[in-house]
Amino acid sequence: MLKGKRIVLGITGSIAAYKACLIIRGLIKQGAEVQVVITPSGKEFITPITLSALTHKPVISEFFSQRDGTWNSHVDLGLWADAMLIAPATASTIGKMANGIADNMLITTYLSMKAPVFVAPAMDLDMFAHPTTQKNLEKLQSYGNIIIEPQKGFLASGLEGKGRMEEPEMIVNFLDSYFNSSTQLKGKKIMITAGPTYEKIDPVRFIGNYSSGKMGFALAEECSKRGAEVTLIAGPVSLKCSSDIKRIDVECCEEMYQASVEAFEQSDAAILCAAVADFRPKTIAEQKIKRENDDLIIRLSPTHDIAEALGKMKRADQRLVGFALETNDEEVNAQKKLRKKNLDFIVLNSTRNEGTTFKSDDNQIDIISETETIRYDKKPKSEVAKDIIDKLETIL
Repeated sequence: MLKGKRIVLGITGSIAAYKACLIIRGLIKQGAEVQVVITPSGKEFITPITLSALTHKPVISEFFSQRDGTWNSHVDLGLWADAMLIAPATASTIGKMANGIADNMLITTYLSMKAPVFVAPAMDLDMFAHPTTQKNLEKLQSYGNIIIEPQKGFLASGLEGKGRMEEPEMIVNFLDSYFNSSTQLKGKKIMITAGPTYEKIDPVRFIGNYSSGKMGFALAEECSKRGAEVTLIAGPVSLKCSSDIKRIDVECCEEMYQASVEAFEQSDAAILCAAVADFRPKTIAEQKIKRENDDLIIRLSPTHDIAEALGKMKRADQRLVGFALETNDEEVNAQKKLRKKNLDFIVLNSTRNEGTTFKSDDNQIDIISETETIRYDKKPKSEVAKDIIDKLETIL
């Protein structure tokens, strides 16, 4: 799907700049046309001559190429490209992108870009983990930029940790997958629930769970990439999503239920990924409950079963996907839920799979339908989201 695509490749001042040669080779091998824009510091790590020889195009670095009035138009590049890839992206460049500091040709090109922008960070582990870098990446993501997560590995500092730029082959595959899947859900309306719900006990306490919302948000981003019109109903989480996703923030099950029922009526499919509290206090104290004795009793009542309610509403032209998080008898319990809630398929994960589910960046799932069970290996939630949406596409 990269054949004929025009890619602006931004290269910054990182030791990983040498890997840009392999990215260029991979893109051109798949039929893409590549224009390199490099920062002044990037030229300290790799020469424009090498890059020009690989792309068969002059490398752009400065605003003015000669002293005769000739200049490089960042606006034209923004209109020309089908995508912009910044790899490697240093902490400095990420900060400039996030805050609109247009002091070099690469940043002005980014600010003029009409096409999707992909960012592949590369830096030492402490720089990547620093709150400033993480905040800047969150900001870029909220603007609709697509972050290609760095990997854990051996770094130029001699340390090991997360900050190593994703391998060139994987970056090329990432872009290829994006263009291959970017319109498969075009025109479809997908509703997704994500995160926990909080059920109040008193003004400062609640019943909740450990859900981070990462899986639901990954599903929303994947559907959006494939051209769907996404409504994301999110419980109380700190995650951000792309600006083209319609986000509805809720706190308790009652709010999520009301929003889900309303949105589902207009949807082609719904994915119920939220970890909704099954019970809520029968009464909510108006003031903070004081610790006066050791036998406090909180009486609970069931909350709405959102999956069951939507399963009863579901029309013949709609699809409904559920999640099952189990601690024992996983597949048996998931199959019962599949039938009871009138789901088209259910995504099963287990707390017994170490390093998955709550708060983790990874997950390990089975997809269960009436006719089959598909087992998957442990992988990042962004990749798990692709597996789930691939399955959804087969039944839409």
